[in-house]
Amino acid sequence: MIIHVVRQGDTVYSIAQMYGTTPLKIIEDNELTDPTDLVIGQTLVILTGENPENLEEIAVFGYAYPNIRERVLTSALPHMTGINIFNYMITEDGNLIYINDENLIEDSLEYQVAPYMVLTNIEPGGGFSSEIMQKILNNDYIQDVLINNVLDTVKSKGYFGVDVDFEYIYPEDKEKFEDFLRKLATVLHSEGYKINAALAPKISREQKGLLYESHDYAVIGDIMDKILLMTYEWGFMLGPPMAVAPINQVERVLQYAVTEVDSQKILMGIPNYGYDWTLPYEKGTKATVVSNPEAVDIARRHGAEIKYDYTAQSPYFNYYDEDKREHIVWFEDARSIDAKLKLVDKYNLGGIFYWTIMNPFPQNWLVLENTYSTIKYL
Repeated sequence: MIIHVVRQGDTVYSIAQMYGTTPLKIIEDNELTDPTDLVIGQTLVILTGENPENLEEIAVFGYAYPNIRERVLTSALPHMTGINIFNYMITEDGNLIYINDENLIEDSLEYQVAPYMVLTNIEPGGGFSSEIMQKILNNDYIQDVLINNVLDTVKSKGYFGVDVDFEYIYPEDKEKFEDFLRKLATVLHSEGYKINAALAPKISREQKGLLYESHDYAVIGDIMDKILLMTYEWGFMLGPPMAVAPINQVERVLQYAVTEVDSQKILMGIPNYGYDWTLPYEKGTKATVVSNPEAVDIARRHGAEIKYDYTAQSPYFNYYDEDKREHIVWFEDARSIDAKLKLVDKYNLGGIFYWTIMNPFPQNWLVLENTYSTIKYL
């Protein structure tokens, strides 16, 4: 596998000649929408020989909503260990808000991909609720109701396990949260099910902030089968422009995490999206979410050159819209994915997960399948 960065004057034909392959193969492998108009700085993955053998096996998970497009889903599933189906919201009385997940579960099982039920403390139409968690964590009866509802759902829907994504838990509820996770894990494990947890990206045990303080890597890592570190959103929708997952920041999280948790239990998060900010950035304004292929299309339409930040290991570009407003776009490409995947080996991690697999990103799967082999639980 070669990652080629498009230069001035490059064409698909000239690149194919350079590497001894065919233009059609480059077009098909990279799913190029406009192969006659390449963007300077765009990456192309060149596969010139047979797939490498004896690759290290890792776990590969991805989050998806039930309305994922069939073509996008079927392009991702062959590369995956498990799929986290988002999401079952919990109520303060221990009930679940059900989703139409049957077809997604069925599709995943056809590809021997283990479906995981995602539990969240998100309020309908809102964000993560500290108050809902507080009411549940301080009432043993409601906890039992919730655990029974989870177990019944896992059994009836055919799930392989549960992924717990409880965020913004009050610090005073930390120990009760850990006790609840132990109870839930004990019940699920006794019935033969797996349980994972998504955790905030911490760089120290004492890190302050409502998002971080109740996510104790050592304690929760000991309870869970896997922990999914949400190593993204440094650049976020309401924040100033920067890479979504700058590798220097991701690595700080991993350096701390492996001191607290068995590294083979750790799955590193990788974002499958970027953001488009209008400049100058003003606090309170929102960036626009873009898929990675869409980012390249935006650069193409506006004649922008894609650049690469080697500290963040992330691509970006600037352009002017029809109203002459300047924009900056940060996203992911084959280079940034390759850089992130190298951290798996560096820190002996158990694998990776994607937030989310809702958008196509063909280059990601090309880089992944030429770097690691995917573990299958089924």
